[in-house]
Amino acid sequence: MSFVPLAPPLLALPSLHWQTRVWLISLALATVQTAVSAEREGNLRVTSNLASLQRCLDLDLGLGESPVWDDRTNTLFFVDILAPALYRYHPDSGDVQRWDMPETIGSFGLCDDGRIVAALRSGVYLFDLETEVLELLAQPEPDRPENRLNDGKIGPDGAFWIGSMNDTADKTATAALYRVTMDGTVTQITDGLIISNGLAWSPDGTTMYHSDSRAAILWAYDFDISTGSATNRRAIKQFSGESGRPDGGAVDVEGGYWSAGVFGSRLNRIAANGTLLRRVDLGIPAPTMPCFAGDDLRTLYLTSLRTEQDGVVVPGGLYRLEGGVGVAGVPVHRFGAKPSSD
Repeated sequence: MSFVPLAPPLLALPSLHWQTRVWLISLALATVQTAVSAEREGNLRVTSNLASLQRCLDLDLGLGESPVWDDRTNTLFFVDILAPALYRYHPDSGDVQRWDMPETIGSFGLCDDGRIVAALRSGVYLFDLETEVLELLAQPEPDRPENRLNDGKIGPDGAFWIGSMNDTADKTATAALYRVTMDGTVTQITDGLIISNGLAWSPDGTTMYHSDSRAAILWAYDFDISTGSATNRRAIKQFSGESGRPDGGAVDVEGGYWSAGVFGSRLNRIAANGTLLRRVDLGIPAPTMPCFAGDDLRTLYLTSLRTEQDGVVVPGGLYRLEGGVGVAGVPVHRFGAKPSSD
C-alpha cells in the first residue's frame, strides 16, 4: 500500500502537455449554468445542465472505474483497471491509499466483514486491506480466456453481481453476467453479451438495471431480494451516439437511474421506463461511473478514462460534481450481509 498526494495547483504540473493543462484549467474555472438548448424525448422536455467538476487528485488514471462510498470510514474506493490498482480516497484530508493488484481489476465491492471482494481478470477474490492477502473465491469463466471480468456491484441480496467483457479487438459476444455468493457459488444469469456494464438496483431493491456498453442497450429485471433471482428481462432504452455508450450506473432515492455516457461527455438520468429525464454535460470526454457519497449521499463523484485526440491528452481521473445533482443516492450493499427483512 502507498499514499498519493493531493492535487497541486494546475499550473504547477510541468509534466502535462500545454494543451492538456489549458483543458484542465478551463475545467477548474467552469461554473454551473443551465444549457441554452434542451432535448426532447418524445413529448417530454429534458432538463440539460453544464456541470462544474472539480478534479480531486493529481492522479492520472488510465481507466478509472468503480467508485464506491464506504459509509463506515467516510472514504471513497475506486480502481484503475489497467494500473492495475485499488485506491481509497479520504475526502477530508485529500490522502489516497493504493494497493497494487497482480492483474486487471474490473470492479469490487465492500464486504460485511471489512474485506474487499474484487473482480480480477482470472476470478473473484477476497482481499484483506490490512494483510494485503488475496484469496481466490470463484472463477466464473475459466474456459473463456478472451474475456476479463468487468463491472460488478453488491446486490440487495448480499451477493456479488459481476459481468465480463470480450477483451479482444473483435469484441464478439462472449461475455456474460454472473451472481457470486459468499461461499463461492457461481450462477450464470445471462450470456451473449459483449461488454457487461451498468449494474444498479432500484431503491426498494425490486428492479435490477444492467447494460451492454457495446450494444448501447439498458435492461431492467424483476428482482427478488430474498432469493437473488433476476427475471423478466426487458430492454428499456437504446442509447444514441450523442448520449454516449452506457457505462457505469447508480440510482437515486427517487428511482432515477444515472448512467455515465462514456465518450458522450454526459451523465444521463433515466426513468424506470427508460425515458431520459435529464442530462448533465460534464466537459470531460469519457466519464465511466457515477457514485453518490457523503453523510447524506448527496455528493456525486465520477471516474473517467484517459483519452487522446489530435495530440491532446485528457487524463483519466476522479472528479466531484460541485453542488451534486439535487437528489440523494441509494446506499451501497455489502457482500455477505443478510438481505433486509423490510
